[in-house]
Amino acid sequence: MKLALHEVGDGDRTVLLVHGVMSSADTWRRVAPALAERGYRVLMPDLRGHGDSPHADEYTPDLLAADLVESVPAGVDLALAHSFGAPVLALAVPGLRPAKIVYSDPAWKLGATSVDEVREFAQATKSATAESIRQLCPRWLPEDIEAELAGYARWDVRAIEWLQSDRDLIPARAEVPSLVQGAGDHHLVPDELAERLRGRGFEAVYVPDTGHCIHRDDLDGFLKSLEGWL
Repeated sequence: MKLALHEVGDGDRTVLLVHGVMSSADTWRRVAPALAERGYRVLMPDLRGHGDSPHADEYTPDLLAADLVESVPAGVDLALAHSFGAPVLALAVPGLRPAKIVYSDPAWKLGATSVDEVREFAQATKSATAESIRQLCPRWLPEDIEAELAGYARWDVRAIEWLQSDRDLIPARAEVPSLVQGAGDHHLVPDELAERLRGRGFEAVYVPDTGHCIHRDDLDGFLKSLEGWL
């Protein structure tokens, strides 16, 4: 599938930003200009079933990864993926061949309870309001809340059907220089996982006082943790 591809900036270096499920490229609304100011051409696809990309009859990480390879130029200087975008990007690495990778609070493996919670939340997105998002994410700016509501309205709730607690999508090794950026709550990247990833060749850091959407909770902290990678 050819994905809708949004672009900001005209720098000499190229960065690919991959959103997670339930969202869209608009999650990078404040990140993209900051990277463009640093000399990047910023590419932001909408995954299948999200944003301006078509809905589909089937959704799997492998299919979403194949869409990326089909839609994005290979050889970007940096690829950065958030949440469930991380397993999609990891599967696409052989075809995309990025020079460096950042996985921001990756959702590579969830327990059964977490899977049930995600499935329940997925349904709730369709009735979400600005106030309900504000209560869950008090540090978000109004423009982030607006972007999230727009993403919720457009995504296909079937896009989460592939999620299973027994599927482990943690990469076996870092294929290229790779950073794992964990949220300050250590929920999806607990200390044990960070150590295991370091043993597989990844660098792992945490951004203090942040939840799952690090780039929205603390944009400055998000960017600061990428020093040496941008």
